[in-house]
Amino acid sequence: MKFFIQSRNDDLSNNLMQNAKAYLVDFGLVLDEENPDIVLSIGGDGTLLHAFHKYKHLTSSVAFVGIHTGHLGFYADWKPAEIEKLVISLAKKEFEVIEYPLLEVTINYRHGEDSSVYLAVNESTVKSPDVTLVMDVELNGSHFERFRGDGLCMSTPSGSTAYNKALGGAIVHPSLEAMQLAEIASINNRVFRTVGSPLVLPKHHSCLLKPVKGPDFMVTVDHLQLLHKDVQSIMYRVSNEKIRFARFRAFPFWTRVHDSFIDSDLER
Repeated sequence: MKFFIQSRNDDLSNNLMQNAKAYLVDFGLVLDEENPDIVLSIGGDGTLLHAFHKYKHLTSSVAFVGIHTGHLGFYADWKPAEIEKLVISLAKKEFEVIEYPLLEVTINYRHGEDSSVYLAVNESTVKSPDVTLVMDVELNGSHFERFRGDGLCMSTPSGSTAYNKALGGAIVHPSLEAMQLAEIASINNRVFRTVGSPLVLPKHHSCLLKPVKGPDFMVTVDHLQLLHKDVQSIMYRVSNEKIRFARFRAFPFWTRVHDSFIDSDLER
């Protein structure tokens, strides 16, 4: 089995990376940065996002596992003290592969340039370089609303606990193949109206954003922030591709939610 290790690049993470690399090679695994079967992410959820975007062309073959060197994350759930246990489990292939939905982002341009296509693990946001974003929102080819406000955020189920939650969106279990559209400071008054609530859309639905004001937009895809010019439309769909995780033990999603947002030390 081939592996690669992505580190957050702080001292603790780098030391763990060196130890894990030595252990895995001793157990007969092969270090292969180009085409790994398993990618270990040592750091936090942000480190794993970086690792995914490095290997997004290998979604059907590579699986990720996270070791956190800070706070417990939704993707990084192993502790540094458990590194030897994790290595032994990897060497013995004592894991199953689970899959989470991804978001497909397609940006189309006004002057015939090739579309830009991205995959997001957590979310994609759209904001205007001007003060107010004005976008027509189409659901399944039908006009739904004209949005005015700071921006729009489309999240995956696993990303629903990130920026989406801060915007008042629902937490969605990642076994559901869906995407969620949340408003960022919408303008609602006697003249301008939006639905004012997050929308959870199933896999067979699409969401198309069409600019009303201005052709240039700041678009984020997870940690990536990109300025796109001469935008004709932005299409969101639940991707047919998925991110794969190597799961070694039960750690239910709602337990992660509880431990992250409520109280991890509460006596049961």
